[in-house]
Amino acid sequence: MNVQFISNHTELYSTLEGISLALRGGCRWIQLRMKDADDETFLSTAKEARCLCRSYGAKLILDDRVRLVEAACADGVHLGHLDMPIDEARQILGPNRIIGGTANTFEDIRRVASQGADYIGCGPLRFTTTKKNLAPLLGFDGYRRLLNAMHNENIHLPLVAIGGVTAEDLPLLQQLGVDGIAVSGYVLNAPDPENAMKTLITYGE
Repeated sequence: MNVQFISNHTELYSTLEGISLALRGGCRWIQLRMKDADDETFLSTAKEARCLCRSYGAKLILDDRVRLVEAACADGVHLGHLDMPIDEARQILGPNRIIGGTANTFEDIRRVASQGADYIGCGPLRFTTTKKNLAPLLGFDGYRRLLNAMHNENIHLPLVAIGGVTAEDLPLLQQLGVDGIAVSGYVLNAPDPENAMKTLITYGE
């Protein structure tokens, strides 16, 4: 199961320190998320994050900032409901960059898939304090329902669960057919973030 880390900063760790801990714990997919940063700060951080990711053979995905992907030499971008449409981003980035899209409902999934996304970030599983303006909670039954609907409409895109996911959730999520998870607070708020990531990687194998 693919494990993605979404960057954040806490009282203990800067954004780059958090990314470094996740990489040392075995994560090989980093999403740089800095909603309140200006482009200059974001790009500077992205370039440092890219160097960290390259040293571990990890992918770097930018949150939202489509027009900074080239300058940051990032592997792709993740787009939310209020960000640039996926098909527009594809025209800018071309066929080889990864583009993910956010979904909470099957209508979202259908739209994201029709616009040419490479994967779907779907959630939240449960309440999380990491993200503002949280969408309605899905729970495990919500993922089961959405995955069944995807199967019925022949939508074959990786679905990544996000929002309050813990290591203990992985066996059931795998059983449901979820392809990956995205985490932030579970790692950064742990007593030992590096070990917390290692636990997720182990559960996901």
